[in-house]
Amino acid sequence: MSSLDYQIHYIMTDHITHMKPSLSALPDVFTLPLRSVAAISISGEEQIKYLQGQVTCDVESLVENKLLHGAHCTAKGKVLSCFRLFSHQQALLLLQPISTLTQSLTELQKFGVFAKVDIEQAHVSFAAVCGTQAANHLNKSFSQVPDINCPAITEHNITLLYLDGDIPRYVLVGEKETVNNSIDSLSIPTLSQDVWSLLEISQGVPNLVESEQEYVPQMLNMQAIHGISFTKGCYLGQETVARMQYLGRNKKAMFALTGNCDELSTPLVVEKQLGENWRKAGDVISYYLADNGELYVQAVLASDTEDSTNHRLKSPQSCQLSIMALPYTLENQ
Repeated sequence: MSSLDYQIHYIMTDHITHMKPSLSALPDVFTLPLRSVAAISISGEEQIKYLQGQVTCDVESLVENKLLHGAHCTAKGKVLSCFRLFSHQQALLLLQPISTLTQSLTELQKFGVFAKVDIEQAHVSFAAVCGTQAANHLNKSFSQVPDINCPAITEHNITLLYLDGDIPRYVLVGEKETVNNSIDSLSIPTLSQDVWSLLEISQGVPNLVESEQEYVPQMLNMQAIHGISFTKGCYLGQETVARMQYLGRNKKAMFALTGNCDELSTPLVVEKQLGENWRKAGDVISYYLADNGELYVQAVLASDTEDSTNHRLKSPQSCQLSIMALPYTLENQ
């Protein structure tokens, strides 16, 4: 089915928000409701100073960069959440899966009592416009559309973010009615919000479905997406992160895998073949099952895993997996 045929199909189908196409079948423009994400808001006189000592990214560089990846860790360096950091209406927002927000918010509030900051869940809504033609459609409603050089702009009381990747994404942030009206005015097809997981997996951005506190940031490839500053100084968990980087103690990395599967049995576990036997290879962080049975998996495996290694799901064992190429390399990271 061509991209155009796919768009017509979506437009003429009633329950369009339930459709979950494969990566190759995504139309050239579509919207996504983002009810599975949320944000922590940090405002106040010491917002930058406080957050700088809590997370892995260089918060002070946000003024120039506009949009940052980062991780919030425990004192032992285990990840509570992975986020995108940006400014919205004089507050710093940490955009992340809603499933990791509560624990991260609690920890930030615990230490925030000693600083001149207000920390709460942001009272905003999110939606995304995605695809190779997304910018052309947004140009009809916005006088400026963000890009790789300026990834965050504010207009019509909306913060519009640009997420670089093979499939460009633009995230609208603002009051629910304002965001919904902006999306409705575009008159383009809407897909299942689960497609967001597909895009995060294919772009190698960690999509934690819960705060398991099992991984240090490098196990989630945060250094590869510039989510860790090794020069900014101390922050919560910094000693563990530094040891992993400079002493070579990290033996795990995040991979994307794909295969075909008619049905799933959760929780998902990835196995690898060793001779005639199969052994556990790693745990699944996130997954996406398309309507046509194509499965996309984000999993933490041994960092020296080779593309030629045979992988499968533990259940059902008939689901064979192959490693997908990510838009970055982990070599020399």
